[in-house]
Amino acid sequence: MTLVFLCLFAFLAGFIDSIVGGGGLIQLPAMLLLLPGVPVPTVFGTGKVSSVAGTVAALRRYLSGPEKLDIRWRTVAITALVAGGFALLGSRAVSHLHKEAVRPLVLGLLVVMAIYTFWRKDFGSLHAPRLNGRREIFIGVVLGASIGFYDGFFGPGTGSLLLFAFVGLFGYDFIAASASAKLVNVATNVASLFYFATTGQVLYKVALPMAACNMLGSTLGARMAQRHGTGFVRVLFLGVVSAFILKLGWDTFA
Repeated sequence: MTLVFLCLFAFLAGFIDSIVGGGGLIQLPAMLLLLPGVPVPTVFGTGKVSSVAGTVAALRRYLSGPEKLDIRWRTVAITALVAGGFALLGSRAVSHLHKEAVRPLVLGLLVVMAIYTFWRKDFGSLHAPRLNGRREIFIGVVLGASIGFYDGFFGPGTGSLLLFAFVGLFGYDFIAASASAKLVNVATNVASLFYFATTGQVLYKVALPMAACNMLGSTLGARMAQRHGTGFVRVLFLGVVSAFILKLGWDTFA
């Protein structure tokens, strides 16, 4: 029954994460609750298998959908490579740094994201890339380094932060930004999983069934995002970010 519940949470996490990010808000607490005797790093490593499978499935769905996505592939690929490298560094830094210091910063970022998205009614509705050349590459490298390290070190909210960045900084609409965020998130998850797998911190008998369910949820979520468009993604984005604010606020101040 424990595995059944874990698979249900993995499905729900994949569904939400494929659209606006935030699957970790669902999957990680469920794993910590349902696997009380498992060391926390092993829980993280096991969850990364599910996350990798889900992000790959969502990315594949976005790329194979009927709508042609206008994505700057060179910039997104460089961002993904840098993010993957820094995610590996973040995963190795887990035992040397205090995660509690990160929570207030992330909480502040999420509040700003929610206010800005709510205030700008057209935010993410139009696809108008605004960066070119070296400036676009530079911002992509900075974005990949910062969010990549954060994902390897702490994790929750990475997909939502990437989505907001691709809309706010690069000028993508929510659908193209979701696909771009997924590519970068695949790189960070693979890098983190590599670290956890090589250090023997993955329970494959739990991870593989969860991965299958996460893939199914991610595929359905990406399909729904494509069907209902940017307005649907914007509303769901605000809902998930608000949930993150409440969760991190409770963890920080309670």
